[in-house]
Amino acid sequence: YDPFLMPDMEKAVQRILKAIENKEKTIIFGDYDVDGITSSTVLKSFLKDRGLDVGNYIPNRLKEGYGLNKEAVEKIANENYTLMITVDCGITGNEEIEYAKTFGIETIVTDHHEPAETLPDALAVVDCKRKDNKYPFRELAGVGVAFKLAQAISIKMNLDEKEYLKYLDIVCVGTISDIVPLVDENRVISKLGLKLVAVTKNVGLKALLQAAGCKNIDSTTISFGIAPRVNACGRLGYEQEALNLFLTDNIVQAQEIAKRLNKYNYDRQQTEVKIFNEAIEMIENGEKDKNCIILGKENWHHGVIGIVSSKVTEMYYKPSILICFEGDEGKGSGRSIQGFDLHEALTNCPNHIERFGGHSMAIGITIKKSEFEDFKK
Repeated sequence: YDPFLMPDMEKAVQRILKAIENKEKTIIFGDYDVDGITSSTVLKSFLKDRGLDVGNYIPNRLKEGYGLNKEAVEKIANENYTLMITVDCGITGNEEIEYAKTFGIETIVTDHHEPAETLPDALAVVDCKRKDNKYPFRELAGVGVAFKLAQAISIKMNLDEKEYLKYLDIVCVGTISDIVPLVDENRVISKLGLKLVAVTKNVGLKALLQAAGCKNIDSTTISFGIAPRVNACGRLGYEQEALNLFLTDNIVQAQEIAKRLNKYNYDRQQTEVKIFNEAIEMIENGEKDKNCIILGKENWHHGVIGIVSSKVTEMYYKPSILICFEGDEGKGSGRSIQGFDLHEALTNCPNHIERFGGHSMAIGITIKKSEFEDFKK
């Protein structure tokens, strides 16, 4: 579809063209999962080819959590960036975007998550989940939106189509990994992207396919071979490794990073098994008759509990939220079942939640330990 049908796309493109022209200090702020890493990869590589060498920032999942945060904004300001482009996050970063303005930083949001009641007051907010959206397809992954931004810039600059289509291998990895419905435009991205993955020129992706022992290239390879290894970086706090993997041109470096990703994934699996067993024990001892499974415990690894939550929801067919406590704060993840909008449910208990975000099927949450029992009720 025509990328300019997306809300604020024209504004975003004009502002980026100005940044390219003036070689302005620009930074991409991404998420630490596969969707965020691939979004950062595509946009950074595309803009570099246009002569704009942009910086990137990925928050540390364990120290900073998901999305924009004020400390990160300060760091970005201290490095004299004047334009920030968010990928796969930012739609609920109203406060942080206001804060960025106080440093003279302008923000372009590109995201695919659900907006809150009020949109952030950014220069442009490109998100097809906006109420005023006219774009025919609402279900693109974050990397899909970043890709459409590259397409829109290419159209304005009269570039050859291959200048953005060549990233479809990376776009396809992010799209399949983010478990968005593989229909409509996502289906096209996946089908064409998988053909490119098979002959990929991305040194890092090639090294990771080899390290993971992937023979056939299909959506299962991406979901079970590539995604867990890239996600393991973010889950364990090594988010920059995954981005470096996709951005490097050095085959030896790529192979070394891919080897480390294998190890992170193994460590993640061991941690996950331990938490899963503890969770099942708690459920079987008194939680399994409830409509919704909500568990909290000290010393769980909050980078991994989202996967455990998925497994619990799959096993008991109930929405689940798992929270790990560190001191008096709890951080957690939740997963839902078809027909139960978890995001909406959390909107209805604001008094017990510090902050949360996500969509109907998956959420991330921060709460005070003292509020846990009330929140659970």
